[in-house]
Amino acid sequence: IPFCGYNMADYFTHWLSVGPRLKNPPKIFRVNWFRRDAEGHFLWPGYGENVRILKWIVERIHGGGQAVETPIGHVPAPGAIDVSGLSMRPGALEAALRVDREEWRQALAELGEFYDQFGERLPPAIRKAHRDTARRFGL
Repeated sequence: IPFCGYNMADYFTHWLSVGPRLKNPPKIFRVNWFRRDAEGHFLWPGYGENVRILKWIVERIHGGGQAVETPIGHVPAPGAIDVSGLSMRPGALEAALRVDREEWRQALAELGEFYDQFGERLPPAIRKAHRDTARRFGL
């Protein structure tokens, strides 16, 4: 926000207006490479292995890439990410992909506070997406 030359709500409005005009709008994927376990260890082995996730993303774009539906969208299904040759702790990938209601409750509350600063200029589509996500979590 400090480095933006104009109101971010206007920026959001601009980019939301672009999608409907595109013949093939880009797919959007969210990742968190920095999730940690209870002992503070990173769950994903690091940037050098991100190509494994990118491979799944490309498969999804082309109609493959097995996935499981969650309140935030689709996540890789068990076995959809090739982890052969990785030395990952048992359960680490499952934990990295977990969609935790309590974590999202907190994240949605923080997002709501962030969005509130834009007042009436915030695009209604963003507010709706925020409410819809909270509803899918039963919040």
